[in-house]
Amino acid sequence: MSVVAQTIFNTPFEMKDKVGQRLGESEWLTIDQQRIDLFAEATGDHQWIHVDPVKAKDGPFGACIAHGYLTLSLVNYFLPQIIDVQGISMGVNYGCEGIRFPNTVKVGARIRGVGELVAIEEVKGAIQSTVKVTVEIEGEDRPACVINTISRYFPA
Repeated sequence: MSVVAQTIFNTPFEMKDKVGQRLGESEWLTIDQQRIDLFAEATGDHQWIHVDPVKAKDGPFGACIAHGYLTLSLVNYFLPQIIDVQGISMGVNYGCEGIRFPNTVKVGARIRGVGELVAIEEVKGAIQSTVKVTVEIEGEDRPACVINTISRYFPA
């Protein structure tokens, strides 16, 4: 995996003056039927719009679509490609806010994450960042997912 554009911070404190900055984008990732089927197996969500290509072809989207939560889970795959915070003893996912799914991801589509630093604050000995990740679909105007991810970085 090669990174298209990543922002590197040598310490979490360097993020303080970068609120509003675009952080970069991940590589494109093709969403194939196997990934969708594996997610269905892991979650028990076997709805036909996800796992039945024959029925889905005649359905509202014209093909199988990825689960919204599959798309959301891939944000964790995209984040390290978008931002690298160094000089820490530990980093943890603290949560997320404002999850939206404005568009569907059809089987065979390529998606990527694009990040923007939207907030920084000091919390309990850590630097807490909020990064807005927009999951773009190649060739589409509307994104698949928009989410504010919250991470805490504990300085080394």
